[in-house]
Amino acid sequence: MRDLQKYKGVIPAFYACYDQEGNVSLEGVRALTRYFVKKGVKGVYVNGSSGECIYQSVEDRKLVLEQVMAAAEGKLTVISHVACNNTRDSMELAMHAESLHVDAIAAIPPIYFHLPEHAIAGYWNEISEAAPHTDFIIYNIPQLAGVALTMGLFAEMRKNPRVVGVKNSSMPVQDIQMFRQVAGDDYVIFNGPDEQFISGRVIGADGGIGGTYGAMPELFLEMDECLKEGNLAEAKEIQYAVNQIIYKMCSAHGNLYGVIKEILKINENLNLGGVRKPLPGLTDGDLIIAEEAARMIRDAKEKYML
Repeated sequence: MRDLQKYKGVIPAFYACYDQEGNVSLEGVRALTRYFVKKGVKGVYVNGSSGECIYQSVEDRKLVLEQVMAAAEGKLTVISHVACNNTRDSMELAMHAESLHVDAIAAIPPIYFHLPEHAIAGYWNEISEAAPHTDFIIYNIPQLAGVALTMGLFAEMRKNPRVVGVKNSSMPVQDIQMFRQVAGDDYVIFNGPDEQFISGRVIGADGGIGGTYGAMPELFLEMDECLKEGNLAEAKEIQYAVNQIIYKMCSAHGNLYGVIKEILKINENLNLGGVRKPLPGLTDGDLIIAEEAARMIRDAKEKYML
């Protein structure tokens, strides 16, 4: 009997943390982990898109996960994204994650070459076999990976007993409904697009994994509580406020995660560095946008007494 309850709730995607030289900041990783523990989120999703995994080495990603696990002290559900653009490195990260006793590993499909579905299934299954005692979560993000999780591929992957669910970051909310209907309650379905948190939850998602949660976890936690209590009106009101904040953050010239790290520096006194090239850093104008977004977050928290 697998424990799916530990995945149900608000799970922020973990941000890459760098020092002044652009190397992984171990103290930054530990501080961000402690921040999430303090905020009371369900868990963290490590080394995914928000963790800038595409631009990090295998060793970088191992260092990050080791520090997260040490600082979390068992107080967070930890999902480690292990996909690289080749099977061997992905398997190495999967084995490493299992050795640290993470709750689950996750993977996008390989990018660049458009592989047939049987090759994608083979890739995911080989990664899963490298961590035979760990849950596996499919990461569906077709707008970036270039390939979508079809019903046929999902059916093939459900033959793997370690597959426990899908992190769905496709934009159509209907995809969550389709995955839920075919998988039933034996699998966990995560809402991916932050702007659709309540929409995804209402239509069938068990929880959410999102890249902007970390900048304002209180607002997502409050939406989660409102949904549990059946207070859809307030959940919708908070979602509208959250979306305005996201639109503000996305209006920057530099990378979104650079904006979020600046917001965390302003609001939470967390110094997580910038972003790794080729992601664009922040301009002087972006610093103003970050200040405005940080204020919007503070105002929303005050309005909803968080």
